[in-house]
Amino acid sequence: MRFFIFFILSIVPTFLGTIAEAEIRVVTTIPDFGAIAKEVGGPHVTVQALVKPTQDPHFVDAKPSLMIAINRADLLLVTGMDLESGWLPPLLTGARNSRVQRGGTGYLDCSTLIVPLDMGPVDRARGDVHPGGNPHYWIDPRNGLRLAQGIGKKLMALDPDHARDIRDRLDAFVHRLKGRIADWEKRLAPHRGTKVVVYHESWTYFLDWAGFTAMGALEPKPGIPPKPAHVAELIQQIQTQRVKYLIQESYYPTRLSSVFAEKSGAELKVLPTMVGADGTCSYFDVIERLVSAFTKSGGIK
Repeated sequence: MRFFIFFILSIVPTFLGTIAEAEIRVVTTIPDFGAIAKEVGGPHVTVQALVKPTQDPHFVDAKPSLMIAINRADLLLVTGMDLESGWLPPLLTGARNSRVQRGGTGYLDCSTLIVPLDMGPVDRARGDVHPGGNPHYWIDPRNGLRLAQGIGKKLMALDPDHARDIRDRLDAFVHRLKGRIADWEKRLAPHRGTKVVVYHESWTYFLDWAGFTAMGALEPKPGIPPKPAHVAELIQQIQTQRVKYLIQESYYPTRLSSVFAEKSGAELKVLPTMVGADGTCSYFDVIERLVSAFTKSGGIK
């Protein structure tokens, strides 16, 4: 028995060390980057998201637990374009982890992986307009392809011993997503030109991909809560425009949205934009939920 206990005690550190070495600790700001990293990295990564899927990613409490997560991270995936500028910098400073500081080997600004849409001139008088562009780019699945490739490349650089397996997983993810994009675009094609109003200017990339036309926003300026007077004015402006939908995320209030929908005749769509919201479990689930909301049909799985 003593020999058996000694044997177990002697191999446990080696076993635990092997597990630790096999996993890259990935911390992401939004859950979607984490979902992609998990599919591409497989058993070689552990993932933790700082933002809850039902939480406005612009506003997050800089809790000590989030600082601890960043302190232990090997790779930090951020949205960039100032989306996290109100809460991430103090967490990075307090984490004291040089690997994941801006410019570090374990820091990836995912906005550098995509081609930003031209948002026009930047002027703070227009509200919460991000100088780097609109940061809600992940709900365009064409950007999902770019994100997967960039994240996969970073994972392979951090874990060269498992680079071949990560490459295979990346190729499988890209192949699957390209197939789903073809299906989604086929289903959306009859709906191109659909006129919509949004709650917050966070749907730009999705609308560009889907071919929808934005006719206005409930927020008078990005980040400024809607007022009844502005909602009433917007209803008047779009009365003859045949706006079909009002689109918003679940973390925004629906009181004025419901009023707008009732008075304008537009259908209110409260939809998930992050993995984990409204029962979604993967990046594919999120985009499928968005497409199905406007096509009334389910596609391939």
